[in-house]
Amino acid sequence: MTRGPKAVTERAIGFGGLALALIAPLVFNAYWVDVILTQALIVGIAAASMIFLAAYGGMISLSQTMLMGAAGFMIGNMVTKGGAGGETKGLTLGWDPTLALVLALAGTTLLGVLLGAVAARSTGIYFLMITLTYSVVGFYFVGQVTVVSGFSGIANINSYTPPFVGDIVENRNRLYYIALGVAIAVYAFIRFVIRTPFGLSLQGLRDEPVRMSSLGYAVPLHRTLAFGLAAFMAALAGILLVWWQGQIAPGDIGLQATIDLLIVAVIGGLTRVEGAWVGALAFIVINNYIRDSWLTDLLDTVRIGGSFQTIIGLIFLVIVIVSPDGLMGAWDRLWGLRSGTDSGEGPSVTAIPAGEKLV
Repeated sequence: MTRGPKAVTERAIGFGGLALALIAPLVFNAYWVDVILTQALIVGIAAASMIFLAAYGGMISLSQTMLMGAAGFMIGNMVTKGGAGGETKGLTLGWDPTLALVLALAGTTLLGVLLGAVAARSTGIYFLMITLTYSVVGFYFVGQVTVVSGFSGIANINSYTPPFVGDIVENRNRLYYIALGVAIAVYAFIRFVIRTPFGLSLQGLRDEPVRMSSLGYAVPLHRTLAFGLAAFMAALAGILLVWWQGQIAPGDIGLQATIDLLIVAVIGGLTRVEGAWVGALAFIVINNYIRDSWLTDLLDTVRIGGSFQTIIGLIFLVIVIVSPDGLMGAWDRLWGLRSGTDSGEGPSVTAIPAGEKLV
């Protein structure tokens, strides 16, 4: 198939970014590799699970952080061991880390399928509120059921990793490359799924659910399976997250974490999977370099408020106004202006032609 100049340019940028990512530990300092890039890869995987549902299923899910946390709490309870004086929280089962990894992925995926089956018959704001309810219930469950966590959370999880993962406490570059490999695999997996008969049907159900249902397609079943796939991707992000930070607490799946992930997805662009990592990198750079900066001092001086939430809120507002489809949408508009084919606003999530994402 002949590729247009835009597709060729995007692939060149993509391969260039991948090449830079592969040599990042040689180019960037340890702080950037560990705190910025590794975290962006992990958050991007979680955002990709949200964008997958939104762009190809027409479902904006606010339960992805809860599913991340479910995988993190599962593996934390299974791998940690009890310490003297009860310093370690959770069940402290002390199971084999490889077995715990498999069970956490499988358990979270199954949970996603079950929750998806409940929410699959809802659409629009009702689907949004049901998935938000999942996050709220998950937050209070792990916070109040002290046998599995409590508000202090579970610590030292990254001390118990599978043999093939190795020591990620002392060798942080190892974790970076693991996160990079998983991110590439997740992206490739999504691009593969949307080209399968299931993916094509899912996009058809997104655009014309009544017509597809009349043709014999099971709308709730497709949405449930899609929710399960997204849960699996969120589980990968959750496990990488607890390996990265070494612990997990209810705050990691609270309302603020849910909002932050939604902001990441919207900043990157809810209509393109690539936007997950673009938005994650932008959000984390802003989080690390604007918090407590001269800008916060300036906002505080003029009595607007100098908190990070204020700044990210203003940036979010500007991006949404200028480009409703996020940074990836802004790129599309700029390319359209360059080539003289700008058509105004980019397509909304629920109006993306089924074939548009297949090239």
